[in-house]
This record gives sequence, C-alpha cells and structure tokens, in this order.
Amino acid sequence: MSDPLHAATAAPPLPGRPARVPLQRLGSLWFQVVGLLCNLECSHCLVDSSPRNESMAFLDRELVRRYLREAESLGVKEIYFTGGEPFLHREMTGILEDSLGTAPTTVLTNGTLITEPLAQELGRLALASRYSLEIRVSLDHPDPAQNDWVRGAGSHAKALRAVLRLQEAGLLPIVTATEYLLSPGREHEPLSPHEMFLRMLTAAGVRRPRIKLLPVFRVGKLEDSRNGSPVTEAMMAGIDPLFLQCAETRVVAAGGVFACPILVGKPEAHLGAGPLAAARRDVSLAHHACRTCYETGMSCGNT
Repeated sequence: MSDPLHAATAAPPLPGRPARVPLQRLGSLWFQVVGLLCNLECSHCLVDSSPRNESMAFLDRELVRRYLREAESLGVKEIYFTGGEPFLHREMTGILEDSLGTAPTTVLTNGTLITEPLAQELGRLALASRYSLEIRVSLDHPDPAQNDWVRGAGSHAKALRAVLRLQEAGLLPIVTATEYLLSPGREHEPLSPHEMFLRMLTAAGVRRPRIKLLPVFRVGKLEDSRNGSPVTEAMMAGIDPLFLQCAETRVVAAGGVFACPILVGKPEAHLGAGPLAAARRDVSLAHHACRTCYETGMSCGNT
C-alpha cells in the first residue's frame, strides 16, 4: 500500500499557491528547552528572546525524555537544544546526558554562562558518551565593538572565553554568526566573513577554528512580513523536498511540536500538542522566512 504522506499530488502546481512539504524522515529533533528566555537581548534575534520574554515555558527533563524516546523509535539522527539561552536551565547537563544516550547532540549558546566548571563538566559528558557533543557559540562580528553593539557589552569577550574553555575541556566548539553585521557595505572588504573570523579565532588561541555563517532572516526582532514571499508550488516543482530542513526536522517547545527552529512559537508552524508521530503532516511554506531557506539552501543544523 502506498504511503499517503509521500504520495505525489495529481494536481498540477499552481504558480501562486504556497507549496507544502511532507516530513520525509526525522533527521533532527530540536528542543526549545528554555522557551524564549535569554540573558542577552540581541537586536536581531530570530525568535525575539530576551531577559524578559517568559511567554514560552521551560521544558522539564521528563518531557524531554519522553520525546527523546519517541524520536529514537523514529530513527532520529541528531538532537539540538536551543532557546533563549539553554544554560539558563538548571537541569541542562542532566538533559544533555539523557540526549547523548539517544543521538549526537548539539547545544546552541551565547557562551556567556559557560564557566570553567561547566566547560569541564561538558567535556566529561562528551568523553563518557556514546555519541558526540557539539557546542555552538554565537558571535556576530570578529570585532568586539561591533559584536557588542548588537549582543550587549562584554558579550564578545565572554563568548570567546567560552570557546577557549571548551577547547581546553576537549571540545571543538563551532562559532556561529548571522550575517547581520557582515553583509552590507562589504564590496571593498579584502577578507570574506569566514576569513575574518578565522583570523580572529586563530589569533585568540583557538587551535582548530570551526565557523558556521547563517543568512539574515526577517523574523523575530527583525520581523518584516513585507520582506519576501512564500515558496510556491511552481517553485518546488522538480525539487527534492529534502533541500529544505522542514522535510526532516521538528521542534519541541512549550505548547507542542513546531515545523522548524526559525518559526517556533508561530501559529502557522504549530503542528500539534501531542507526540511526534502526530506532527508528521505537511508543512506550508507560506511564511516569508521560508523563502530565505529556499533561496540560500540554509540549514539550522551544523552543516
């Protein structure tokens, strides 16, 4: 019997109608583990996190465990934890221990809360685990002044210190930057953004720099519904849905399961309040942020 989830539509694609993408497989599962609470207030935050945004509750450890068990039964390949700032969760290291028994795990953090003891604990977790632990530390410019202009005073120094602490604990953190400060007016810049970060990290003593650059999304604090348009059926004609991360990604947050990390909390991306199996339905590419993923091939994952 054919699987209706993956059955091809008999109707021809319509030029203006938003495409719908089925879940092809559960490649990665994300947890919005602290909701939208963060100790920083970055001026371009994708999900509008801040020290005052308590609109989405923390996930408790047992709830995360239940979803991890289900994800494992569905063949999940990667687990990610994001926020807000995940290390605001008092049980974060315990949650990571649970996750590392399921699949390779990544934490997205601003790095400012990574003390020496926490870095050493993360190193011990990674060493003792069957699967790999990745820590992604956010920066937005190699220059401290420009970075701190959007992320807060002292955030560059604290994030860089976290990278070095994690390195000494045996981890190889990934520095992640949104091209918010790197794109405009760069026509005469002799170095690419990647090269700029590479030089800064090497000079700071990072022995094996790893860098991920993300495009700018007009969501969260930069929300502008006039910027961009949906991905239509005609645009997706002949394209493998796995080109887009929503074909293999789901996000667990307070309130249920969402289609992708960028649209977490948005009603149009909400897929239900129950188990992952009930959130397998198609995702509409109607949000203007979907267009950025389509045009750039961007993935929130590590690759």
